[in-house]
Amino acid sequence: MKMKLCGVGCGRLGTLVGLGRNGAATLALPGCLLYTRTGSAPHLTHDTLQEVGGVPAVAQFTLPTMAELHEVLEEYKEGAAKFIGMPDTVLYCSLLDPVAPCPSGYNTNKTVSLWGASGRMELTTSKFMDIQRAIQPDWFQCISDGDTISGEVSRKRAKKSVDRSLSFLDVCLQLLEKSPELQGSVMFGAIEGGDVLEERLRSARETAKRPVGGFLLDGFQGSAMAKETKLKLIASVTAELPEDKPRIIHGIGKPDEVLECIERGVDIFESFFPFQVTERGCALVFSYDCHSDPEAAVLKQNGAQDTEKNGAEDQDEISKADPEMTPFEIFLKDKRYQDDFGPLLEGCTCYCCQRHTRAYVHHLLVTNELLAGVLLMMHNFQHYFSFFNAIQDALRDNKLDQLKKLVFRQALQGPANAKPGQ
Repeated sequence: MKMKLCGVGCGRLGTLVGLGRNGAATLALPGCLLYTRTGSAPHLTHDTLQEVGGVPAVAQFTLPTMAELHEVLEEYKEGAAKFIGMPDTVLYCSLLDPVAPCPSGYNTNKTVSLWGASGRMELTTSKFMDIQRAIQPDWFQCISDGDTISGEVSRKRAKKSVDRSLSFLDVCLQLLEKSPELQGSVMFGAIEGGDVLEERLRSARETAKRPVGGFLLDGFQGSAMAKETKLKLIASVTAELPEDKPRIIHGIGKPDEVLECIERGVDIFESFFPFQVTERGCALVFSYDCHSDPEAAVLKQNGAQDTEKNGAEDQDEISKADPEMTPFEIFLKDKRYQDDFGPLLEGCTCYCCQRHTRAYVHHLLVTNELLAGVLLMMHNFQHYFSFFNAIQDALRDNKLDQLKKLVFRQALQGPANAKPGQ
């Protein structure tokens, strides 16, 4: 794996080349990973995934789901990629599922606890590497103590998380050298330290001294940490990391948050956000076309005419539908869509928008048809992947500021709250 940077200004524009066991895959930066569960994109088969445009070359799967297949994969001997029917996909194994946070308070000096379908599992570094040898991922996150996201942690606990993670990293690097099954794999070192700047910097500097293939900025998921603190820590950490290795961040998926992290030197994100939107019965409709008139683009793409018809009372109903709903999506279970025969998003080229209407997806949702999740997932994935293409184009054309203004305007008024003329 080699990183080629085209420019480092208000974001790192470049490409990761030589990915995968055959070295043929590439990943444009800033970019995202394909979120999967046990190697399958949620709601989609391999065939329906083929209909989604812009699918990233790197698929993320999570250790808790794969650890339960450890014995099967060990006997299979040919790795998880071939086992799940994705032999040509570059696989990244993360420690946690971004959609299913783990309970805190279970890590020790020798073990890290994960939760799967069968309950809690305690992993030592030796057990962790045994599982990785069976999985044979192209990339994997090193085991670390990232249990520092449940509110403010003490300086002592932050220091402990860094010490433990560095200790785990050293042992795993030694085991990696002795593992022929993992000679083509890249290990990402985790940057820990909670919300304590000194510990974050120490973690970054010490991890950068080790022969890791890239860096994971861990512990920034969720809303426990203040936004200003989070952004300051990310900027400080990336300033300490070498330019020629990729930086992944976990748990950041909303478009406005993604752009803020890219400005601060982050390269790779997860694509769990489209899945969360799909689970809410929503469709992504935010605009990322910064080449047109920003205000006109927002009003055109967010379906503001819907709110003009329905007024503030329906807005209250929508907000009650799911408190996690963001301004970047529309809630298709709402009755206003039962007679709306337009596509989910005007101008979208996805399979769903080309063939079906909002009214049809509304019908599928209210009757609990499984096809609703399939169509929404196809649309939401493609829209999100296209957003990252727009980010790359904006960096190339020196228009990231315009894109950020456009997205932030929608974050404030958004599809669910926009009124014509704003």
